[in-house]
Amino acid sequence: MAFVALAAGLVVVLRGTGRIVKRTRELEQFKHGVRDLAARVDASLGSAATQIDAVRRRTVGPETITDTVAAATDAVERYADEARGLRGPSTARQLRADLVAELERAARALGMVDHGATILAAARRGSRELEAQTSIKRGYLNLLHAREAIARHALEAQSLEGDDAAQKAGRPTV
Repeated sequence: MAFVALAAGLVVVLRGTGRIVKRTRELEQFKHGVRDLAARVDASLGSAATQIDAVRRRTVGPETITDTVAAATDAVERYADEARGLRGPSTARQLRADLVAELERAARALGMVDHGATILAAARRGSRELEAQTSIKRGYLNLLHAREAIARHALEAQSLEGDDAAQKAGRPTV
């Protein structure tokens, strides 16, 4: 009888331990995925921002960033799809949504830069030039802000706790 009770207790403990290990693994995979994604986003947007800034400062012509903006836009869309696919504990849902929102913001910013560069390449003077410069500047600044926000969210992900730790600390899970 004692052996059966001991075996049943051991099964219960092992089952609970298995769940904890599974949740911990899921959390660590989410953290790694966010860290990896944020590093790639930073590299892509950093490179694009440098070239956009050169156009904004008029050191190079607007036609030089057409390919860069197209490539960055494609990359940001792929990154957003990848962020949507990140799986983690319920405490990570809001963080995932925030990452997707910032990537969508970056895509809109790149669209704004493309719009401004197209206008600037076609019209070198007048009100259209002012519109183009404004569009490029706003897109550039939004791109920088999105890049910074993604880096901030990646840091938040590294300090993320699992569902069990959040419940023990008295915080609601998302």
